[in-house]
Amino acid sequence: MSRVCCTTALLLFFCSAGLSSQAQKGVVPWHSFKSAQELQSIKVENGSIKLAAENATGGDAGIEVVFAASGSTSLLFQSKASPWDWSAHGGIAFDLTNPSADEISYSVRITDSSSAAVGGSGMIGPGLKTTYYYPLGPSSPAEHGMVGAPASPGLIPVTYGSKTRIDEGHVAEFVLSFVKPDSAHGLFLGNLRFLPPVSYDQIVDEFGQYTREEWAGKLKKEAEIAQRRKQEETELQNAPSLADRDEYGGWAAGPQLPARRFFTTVERDGRWWLVDPRGHLFYSAGMDCISLKEGPTLIEGREKIFRWLPGAGDPLAKHLGYTHDVLYGPIKKGRTFNFYEANLERKYGAGFAQSWRSFALNRMRSWGFNTIGNWSDPETFSLHRVPYTVPLEIRGDYAHVSSGVDYWGKMHDVYDPRFAAAVDASMKEGTKKYRLDPWCIGYFIDNEISWGGGDRDREHYGLAYGTLAADADSPAKQEFLRQLKGRYKEIAALNLAWKTDFKSWAQLSQNPTKPTSDLTAQMKSDFQMYVAAFAERYFQIVRDAVKKYDPNHLYLGCRFAWSTPEAVKAASKYADVVSFNVYHSRLPASFCPPELHKPCLVGEFHFGAMDRGLFHTGLIMAPDQQARAQLYRQYLGSALDNPAVVGTHWFEYVDEPLTGRTYDGENYNIGFVDVTDTPYPEMVEAARAVHSTIYQRHAAQ
Repeated sequence: MSRVCCTTALLLFFCSAGLSSQAQKGVVPWHSFKSAQELQSIKVENGSIKLAAENATGGDAGIEVVFAASGSTSLLFQSKASPWDWSAHGGIAFDLTNPSADEISYSVRITDSSSAAVGGSGMIGPGLKTTYYYPLGPSSPAEHGMVGAPASPGLIPVTYGSKTRIDEGHVAEFVLSFVKPDSAHGLFLGNLRFLPPVSYDQIVDEFGQYTREEWAGKLKKEAEIAQRRKQEETELQNAPSLADRDEYGGWAAGPQLPARRFFTTVERDGRWWLVDPRGHLFYSAGMDCISLKEGPTLIEGREKIFRWLPGAGDPLAKHLGYTHDVLYGPIKKGRTFNFYEANLERKYGAGFAQSWRSFALNRMRSWGFNTIGNWSDPETFSLHRVPYTVPLEIRGDYAHVSSGVDYWGKMHDVYDPRFAAAVDASMKEGTKKYRLDPWCIGYFIDNEISWGGGDRDREHYGLAYGTLAADADSPAKQEFLRQLKGRYKEIAALNLAWKTDFKSWAQLSQNPTKPTSDLTAQMKSDFQMYVAAFAERYFQIVRDAVKKYDPNHLYLGCRFAWSTPEAVKAASKYADVVSFNVYHSRLPASFCPPELHKPCLVGEFHFGAMDRGLFHTGLIMAPDQQARAQLYRQYLGSALDNPAVVGTHWFEYVDEPLTGRTYDGENYNIGFVDVTDTPYPEMVEAARAVHSTIYQRHAAQ
């Protein structure tokens, strides 16, 4: 889910530092598009290109990429006589200008002469001019266990989507692809050039900050920590909470509904709400990951990256750790260090955890947040100062099915009897602590699971494709065949409908099958019925189990990142609230349509910038912190104006470590506070402002 964008309200900001001149040290021009003859070397699929002086960034001209009526437009730069040698370069950069009012998705793919490929993706916001770069070879963040890498100011990294490395000395093809949105007709591309290699030596100081840049608010010495704490304590005492809130953060002066012991939902005057235990309308303004577990970063094999690490006798050595759970990167296990925890000990003393929890909740109430979101410290729940949601995972030994969109892993095989047993056991254990607590709003069960999803049949019906490609012992495949036999009786009838030539049902069962051509109308109908039944079974099993063990609290859905219409429809049937993780600059107007007849909640969204020493903006890019704050106001506004939305949860409380979290190397500027536990004042101001009007605006008053 790699989406990088900006908002129309920010178009006057121009990332001029990134739209660079060729005079930068070590920059090598590749394509500056100065002649029509140069364009003839570029292969264009599903669109066209032409020279354009308009929006030129690296010379006299760039090219205008004109989209086809639908689908993706790709530009293929292909080596001819022999492969290109890019081994001396640290990255490839390019300038994009989006003149439209829509966000435009793009992707990068680089292939070597052995057909190995790497790539990534992003999104450029409406009206924005930006330089993006894709790192190469030893300069690649993946080589160092990170997602974002050190770069020159103004350069925005393409979200790195590869787990392998190509032979940069034998590059055969470079491809840029663009997905046409509804109204955009094209964009401008210019100034493809190579960047010099990047050194990673000693880029992190003793506080976990970047050593090679300065910015407002950068911590210079330890004595500043106590000064900042004292100043913020005064600010929080002067503004402890927003006006017109009950103890749960509900609308104290709003309509009074029957008071129940637990959170419920209601549709009132055509608008959906949560209702708190006092009977007050409640909009869930949440914060994810209020936790210390997000702070560790891998130091094993990367010691040269850090200017300082604690020695064996250092009191801060207690924040050293060890991980066996590294998903991406060259080092799969080893020693870690938590700079955030170390800074909290410097701030609060040896018993920092209790003070940190109390301070974090003081911030929540002062800033207008009324929900502790997913993956937060459970110790904050029992303080009963801010309502909370609980994330539950389904754990067990059972089969899985590929949907083709398996970022976090394959989908549960809902037809394996062991799956239902695992759900039952997981819900029994997971709800035990919370079933009688009125401060618990409800449960998110699963997160960003592999439903598939997209416009193409292969994406939309990914679970059907994955099921047919499975072995004969797959419970899902056995069920799919049972459905098909009930529909067609004889294999000849299926062959006629599908235009296939299976000799028998046994052949279809025992051999992995992959449709190689477009689906026939009947195949599409069969696939649609299968994925609908699959989704229905998943949500019914989960709903029944969670309500069996905790009928008091809300089932908040599965936090869709990828979805199909069939899955969303099934979720609306069984979940109390349908949840989505939505990374855009604002919620689409079509989000959570009335025909769902259920409220919706955004489980994750964020915006990031690279003006405070971080290496990556996260999924949605802002040019600076002020623009990031404006995006927060805009996103919340779009949610509050939607009558079906009952909550928005920001991901996450603190910035990810500069050198990447241990699990997957993410190192995004997406926190309300930085690694030194210092709030971003722009974000705090924006949150207080928009949260102060949350109830009146959602009520359309």
